[in-house]
Parts: sequence; C-alpha cells; structure tokens
Amino acid sequence: MSILLTTLNARYTHASLGLRYLLANMGELQEQTRLQEFVIGAKTTEIVERILAYSPRIVGFGIYIWNVEESTKVIAMLKRVAPHVIVVLGGPEVSYESNEQEIVKISDYLITGWGDVTFPKLCGEILNGPKPLMKTHAGVQPPMADIKLPYSLYTDDDIKNRTLYVEASRGCPFKCEFCLSALDKTAWPFALDAFLAEMESLHARGARLFKFVDRTFNLNIKTSLKIMQFFLDKLEANPDDPVYAHFELVPDHLPDALKEGISKFPHGALQFEIGIQSFNPAVQTLVSRKQDNQKAADNIRWLTEQSHAHMHVDLIAGLPGETVESFAEGFNKLWALNPHEIQFGILKRLRGTPIIRHTQEYGLVFDPYAPYTILANRDIDFATMQRLVRFARYWDLVANSGRFTNTLPVLLGDTAFEHFMAFSDWLYANTDATHRIALERLVAMVGKYLHVRGMDKLDAEALLASDYAGPKTKAVETPAPKRQARRLAA
Repeated sequence: MSILLTTLNARYTHASLGLRYLLANMGELQEQTRLQEFVIGAKTTEIVERILAYSPRIVGFGIYIWNVEESTKVIAMLKRVAPHVIVVLGGPEVSYESNEQEIVKISDYLITGWGDVTFPKLCGEILNGPKPLMKTHAGVQPPMADIKLPYSLYTDDDIKNRTLYVEASRGCPFKCEFCLSALDKTAWPFALDAFLAEMESLHARGARLFKFVDRTFNLNIKTSLKIMQFFLDKLEANPDDPVYAHFELVPDHLPDALKEGISKFPHGALQFEIGIQSFNPAVQTLVSRKQDNQKAADNIRWLTEQSHAHMHVDLIAGLPGETVESFAEGFNKLWALNPHEIQFGILKRLRGTPIIRHTQEYGLVFDPYAPYTILANRDIDFATMQRLVRFARYWDLVANSGRFTNTLPVLLGDTAFEHFMAFSDWLYANTDATHRIALERLVAMVGKYLHVRGMDKLDAEALLASDYAGPKTKAVETPAPKRQARRLAA
C-alpha cells in the first residue's frame, strides 16, 4: 500500500465525502490507496501509530476548520517519527492564506481547491517521477462528467451507522461574504440520471439517511422536483422502511411546484436547513447577500404551517453593521415564524472569505485560532459578544433540544430574544458554566428561574413535569422511525 487518505472528522457519524471522491478518482493508483478516518479528540500517538501501520509512502490529509489544530499535531508527530512519509494537504482550511499556516510549513505538498484530478496526478509524480518541484499545486477543476462519483465507496458499516453525505451539484451562485462559496463563479450540477442511479444503488444497499451538501438545492426547480420524486417513490414503495432526506434551501425561492412536492412528504422524512443569517437589509447589502425578506418569511411560515418538513433555520450574530438590537429584532421575527430549530451561530472568519474587507471600518476582531470566531466589532464589544456566545449555547440546550416544549413559550413570553438573554445571563451567573450541565440540573435551574421571575414554585414544577410526562420535540411531531430519530439527534 502506497497512499493513505485520512482526516479527523468531528464525529464518528460523519463520513468524509471528500476523501471518498479522491479515492474514487485515483485511477490506476486506486489499488494501492486506502482510506482511514479518525475523530477529533483521539490521542495523537494512537492516530500516528495507526497511520504508520499501513506503511504508506504518501498520506493525504483533509484539513477543515474543525480539525486543523489537531491535524497539525498529528502531522508534526508523524514527520518526527517517520520523516520519509510524504504528507500532502488539501481541503478548504488550507486552500487560502496558506503561507502563514504552521500545518503547511511542516508538510511536503499542498493542493488548493479541487483535488479530484490534481491529487492523483501529484501522487503519480511523487511515486514514479519526475519529482514535483513546487510545494503548492492549484487544484484543476475538471468537467463534472469527468469526476467519478464516490457513493459505492460507502461501506456497509457506513450505511448502517453513519450519515451519508451526497451532492447533486457543487458550488453556489451567491456571493455572501461570510461564506467560502462566495468565491465560486456558479453552481455546477452533476449529470442527474447518473447521480440518481447512485442514490438508487445506495438505497438498495440499505441507505435511508441522505444529507445533501448542495449549497442551493432549490436553485433549479426541475432538478429539485426530480430528486424529491425519487424519495417520494421510495416512501410510497416502502412505507414501513422510510427514507430521510436533508436539503439546504434558499429561503426566498419556493415556487408552487416545489411546494406541491414538499407537501407530499410525511412526518419524519424531510428536513430543510435554511440560512436566513440576518433580516437586516443594510447588513445583507453590506455582506453581498441578496434575499427577499418578505418572501423568505412567507415561505418559512408556509413550510411550518402547510408541510411536515423539519425546519432548521440559521442566524449569524456578529455580522458587520448588525447591532444587538437589530439582531434581536430579526431573532424575534424568526421565532414568530415557528421553525423547529433556530441555529444561533456566531460569525467566523473562514480563510479566503471576503468578509475581511470590513475589518477596519467595522472593527472586526477575530480569534486567531480556529474556528476564528469573532470576539468583538464596532457595534458589539467583547463582553457583549461573550453574552451572545452563551446565549447560543444555552439556546441549544433548552430550545433546540426539544426537552422543554411546553416550558419554552412561557420562558420566552412575547419577546423571545430579550427574555432568553435575561435567562442566559442569570443561568451563567448562577452556574458559571456553559458546558457539562447535567439535564437534571438544567431542569432545576429553569424551574428556579421561573420562580425567581414570579411564577409560583408549584406551577413551575408542574409546567416542567408536563414536558417530562410526555416529552415532544419541535423536530418531529409524531414518533419517528428509529433511523430518522437517530438523524435528528445527530
């Protein structure tokens, strides 16, 4: 075995689609290439030991914002104990501003951008000559038809235990400056018939959890409808063994034909991730985000009221020009639309994104270490930003967990953001913790806060007991099949 493909995933349930693309496109080198994934948090020595057990000549690392620090340690140790092993880097975290990165300095080669064609070519030159002279190689973007699809490389264990990531297209036509997709020229689709044939094969092998990583699933409605019809056909043919599909949806583009298709899906079969990010028109203009806010709101309202899809909607705090007050206004507007989850994110400076152009004017200050979270800006000082960070963490524990379905509306009242911020400040003052809060303690603290705010103690206990007597989640209104429940918990 000559070549090992590896990465450190955030969780075991996350299977690397990028590595499987590389393996599928290795050509004549595929027989001497293996794939081995790890999980962040594993001991560095154990990872290095397992890598060297393959006796590789080349190790290709997939580097992302969540694994760059631990990957740097792994590569540093690997190069000390086995300096003869050639390390090749790739992935979004090292594709931009790479000259300043320690992980690039200690590695042998770097591929920026697309690696489907360039990685096999580079490996062939390393193994067979002539030896590459340049350290950095710009990835060649081939015609989509030339890229071999990787889905047959998902193992039976992957299908049984992990989320299967799939993509019907790459790229994005939008230019939102906080996103790496802002650097794409457009979205490039794969041949639909070939893609659906691969999905058919996965389904025949037992796959039921499909997470689409397309940035703009509903950009081409004809394609969207054909893909949804594939899943509807499977649901009709196998009602007792249903599929579950996750799509990223553009919020202000939901024509009637797409609504009709969406309305056919039953409970527990469909999830949409919708990026609102900000309802502030001035902020949207500033970061080059084009969005019809009224249409977006109307579509989210329709989805929550007229469909069975699970709604996961994103907001980002810390964008240039966004004050706490304007963010709160957007948060309350979104909460009133009743999505199942609001993902409260904090702005991160992804390497290469154009958001950096606002640094001086808006006083953007980012953490120098991954994941490069914003620490302060012109409108939100450091202490206030930390309050927002705690809000986001507690929101996941209380609101997005689905454990406080009956209690949450009472806790939030008629101004969701302001009331939850008050609760967040109180909870932190009384626990000094944002992580490792046991559920029993969290329930007790919620009850205590309701009592402090004026609710009778017995009434607060009864309200919380109603959530435990019959726990429901906003994610699934009816009991979900085992596979769907596992996906929703991921």
